Amino acid sequence: MRKAAAALLAMAVLAAPAGAQTARPMLDYASAATIRDACVAWAGERKLAVAVAVYDERGTLMAFALMDGAASAVGDYAQWKGRSAATIHVASAETANWGRGPAQLATWEGGTPVFSAAGAPLGGVGVSGAESAEDAACGKAGIAAAGLKDAKD
Repeated sequence: MRKAAAALLAMAVLAAPAGAQTARPMLDYASAATIRDACVAWAGERKLAVAVAVYDERGTLMAFALMDGAASAVGDYAQWKGRSAATIHVASAETANWGRGPAQLATWEGGTPVFSAAGAPLGGVGVSGAESAEDAACGKAGIAAAGLKDAKD
């Protein structure tokens, strides 16, 4: 009887969530793909050829597109902008005003952070290949299409 009670107690302890762990929202592939695809559609409607890179909050590339006609280098720039916005939760239009920083800090507009509806940081999207304001607008269109936000508030 004691062994059975001990086994049940052990199973209950192991089945319970760890007290020190808290769940936090994360960007999933479906949302990253929606951001990418909506941005590509937005750019296509305007006859722009861009690269789009979507990262999760840890800086892991989740979705990427290099549109036909876009210069190959813009793919690198989109990744630079997106990873910067994802990992520091600040748009590259703002970090451009910070002055020279580490190489991974984007200093060209077009990197936009992604937040949940509750304001939790989820990642970032980088767009390159059009005018800077169009790059940023494209990323924001993708974020909105995924039902997410581009600012904490």
